[in-house]
Amino acid sequence: MFTRSIAALTAVALLAIPASPGAAANAPSLRDPAVQRAIAGVVQKNRAIYGGREPVPGVLVGVWDAHGHSYVRGFGYADLAKKRPLVVADRFRVGSNTKTFVASVILQLVREGKMSLDDPISRFNIGVAVPNAKNITVRQILDMRSGLYEAYNTPQIEKMSNLPSSTVFNPRQVIKWAVAQKPYFAPGKGYHYSNTGYLIAGLIIEAVTHDTLAHQIQTRLLAPYGMRHTIVPSTQAIPTPFAHGYGLNAKKGWQDVSDSVPVSLMGAAGDMISDATDMHRWIKRFVNAQTGEPAGFSATAQCKQFEGNLGFGIGLACAGDGWYGYTGGLPGYNTAEYYSPKTGMTILVWVDVQAPKPGPGAANAMFRAIAGIVDPGSHPFNVGKGTI
Repeated sequence: MFTRSIAALTAVALLAIPASPGAAANAPSLRDPAVQRAIAGVVQKNRAIYGGREPVPGVLVGVWDAHGHSYVRGFGYADLAKKRPLVVADRFRVGSNTKTFVASVILQLVREGKMSLDDPISRFNIGVAVPNAKNITVRQILDMRSGLYEAYNTPQIEKMSNLPSSTVFNPRQVIKWAVAQKPYFAPGKGYHYSNTGYLIAGLIIEAVTHDTLAHQIQTRLLAPYGMRHTIVPSTQAIPTPFAHGYGLNAKKGWQDVSDSVPVSLMGAAGDMISDATDMHRWIKRFVNAQTGEPAGFSATAQCKQFEGNLGFGIGLACAGDGWYGYTGGLPGYNTAEYYSPKTGMTILVWVDVQAPKPGPGAANAMFRAIAGIVDPGSHPFNVGKGTI
């Protein structure tokens, strides 16, 4: 069912942290045809291994270095029915990358003195009772250490199938279903990916600002940073041009699933839409703590390891070996973008199929292989299983 897929996976001038001169100088050049062929080889190899009779319909790859060089290319199709090639301008549903924007708004509110990361969530009137709320902090819901049960794994969601995309969900009801389940652990005593916390974070933002989350993201982040191709959608429509999302049918053929998950179900946990140009600039800015955070705040310093070299911080996935960013996944879409302050490099891999296996998922598997090409000796996602 689509809900299990959602739960399985979990962007003004830039003032970038200077790249390490040694690392940048020794890195393979993106202008080298051999490097470009190696990157293309990773994509073509991976397009063939995800179970369909035909290769994965489309993959978009972008690699940017500290010297202004880049390799950005679409492979395959954005629209199989029309045989339209995938291009850089195509928008995708970016799923859990939405969480970076939610975390950024929270951090701006902290800077403005309107709340604290260590406030208990019981402080905020979000319209739904969360058990033990006085002992769960805002920090813990943002760094996946609240212990709250995963909203999209609840019995109520699990039993839903063939749900019309026009179905309207109230996030409070989805949260209510989640908090009725036994927590994974006491607050702060472990790590478990939970979209529930970000649905709560969206309601906290609305309670503090007396405004919609969508408007807060638009006015605080998208408009100021010139992200003209990024939206918080209010309908199922994706602005053109966009990549259709695909899933396998019973005959191992690709079927269009672009519209298979209601936007209101994704909400603050993963409803946003963007393109590669916007998200390349955004993830670099977010990792470098340039989105209006409190003075002295470091996004990368918040990371805490939980398995292998993987870690998680305040709305930030820490992939290991100096790579930071996020991954989004929902039926038809798997988007990953990571930035390395050490080298000044950004890698973006977007796939118009959600394929969580083999691990760590289609987009992350390609990112990991490409990172090894452009940053020799780098081994992100060094765990052998699972995903962020």
